[in-house]
Amino acid sequence: MATAVAELVRLSLITFLLTSHTLCLTANPATTSTVTKPKRFVTKLIHHDSALSPYYNPNASIRDIVSRSMKSSAARFTYLKAKSTNAFVMDDTRAGVVPEKSATEFMANFSFGEPPVPQLLTMDTGSELLWVQCLPCTKCFKQSNPIFDPSKSSTYKTLPCASPDCILSSPADKCDFSNNCKFLQKYLDGTAAAGLIATEKLTFETSDEGLSPVSDAVFGCAHDNVAAYDGQISGVLGLGPSKISLTTKLGSKFSYCIGSIRDPNYPHNQLIFGEGTKIEGATTPLQLYNELYYLTLEGISLGQSRLQIDPKVFTRSPSGTGGTVIDTGTTLSFVVKSAYDVLSAEVQKLANGILERVQDPDTPTALCYKGTIDRDLVGFPGATFHLAGGVDLFLDKTSLFEVTGENEFCLAVQMPEGEGEDLNVIGILAQQNYNVAYDLAAKKVYFQYIDCELLEN
Repeated sequence: MATAVAELVRLSLITFLLTSHTLCLTANPATTSTVTKPKRFVTKLIHHDSALSPYYNPNASIRDIVSRSMKSSAARFTYLKAKSTNAFVMDDTRAGVVPEKSATEFMANFSFGEPPVPQLLTMDTGSELLWVQCLPCTKCFKQSNPIFDPSKSSTYKTLPCASPDCILSSPADKCDFSNNCKFLQKYLDGTAAAGLIATEKLTFETSDEGLSPVSDAVFGCAHDNVAAYDGQISGVLGLGPSKISLTTKLGSKFSYCIGSIRDPNYPHNQLIFGEGTKIEGATTPLQLYNELYYLTLEGISLGQSRLQIDPKVFTRSPSGTGGTVIDTGTTLSFVVKSAYDVLSAEVQKLANGILERVQDPDTPTALCYKGTIDRDLVGFPGATFHLAGGVDLFLDKTSLFEVTGENEFCLAVQMPEGEGEDLNVIGILAQQNYNVAYDLAAKKVYFQYIDCELLEN
């Protein structure tokens, strides 16, 4: 009897163990399923002076390159000032951003339509609309890629006037005779682009996933365009905070990583969209105002010394004037006169007796010295922009100073021309060597000091 009971217990135990093992296998489906990575869309960024740029001139002197950059930065500041104060209503009154060749800073290359047609666009965080030139042209400017022909694309669709995305024309002139949505962009230098708002398939090429399509992206198909100068680009990639912006379409996250601006062979500058955007690093609050990106700048240091600058000069007033904009379209940074005076005085104090002052013919008010950055600024301290949330944006000597000639360099933080200017701008040179990531839904910006090549995998 005892033997029979023991045998029964043994069989029951075996059955229990087999059943438990089967349940464990079926209760853990994660062991056989694959984890889907968040989608990301990547495009290389090409600097105006890069060897990859259609504007590249291997015979251009340092003076030629920097003169263009400084004039572009000044024009860009004029645009940001106008936009920050809402000085225009319907027109995107930018200061020669496109197609004037002197104003383009970074360009992105991706494809429109099906079959895909490559287009080269100016990246602009200060505007909202993605637009390209389109056939048939009433009038078009020169560009390096073939002009996009929507009649040859199977995925092109015009946007009806009743669409909520039809927001870029005045109510009295928003429809054509077929009830399609129209747009018109005007620029301070006389450039203008006009056409239809439409949707189209875009194609990005990523390093890890091959071709990544985006369907039904809203864009402007520009048929009637007047340019101050012939250009090489096809249009503008607006990254501003708007419901029609590509950033919103792809999930409200994007980042750009800028390495060495002045190395024409640097290949790793890049722009990333989507939920798979690398969002890491120190975070600071982001404010959206008049479709520009504002940060809270709390102070500036040179080396270990916090400069005696009233933080109020960096803040936006209740009426909306002033404040600190972060921008990709200007190379230089700008701070108001009271802050610039303190910063430049401190730089001069450290350089006294070591460096020889010179006057730059293009920017007579800039603080410039004779010599080279690598040779003559060994041991010179960098500057830090202190942002809200304890974020320190560090500018080393190659971001704090700009080479302006064969034997000359200038402070790359300048003050705006004109009396009473109250807007501050953090330009792209100050963002060099950072991955700058925007989370528009959370209203945060992330700064990660990194080699951009590490983001490619």
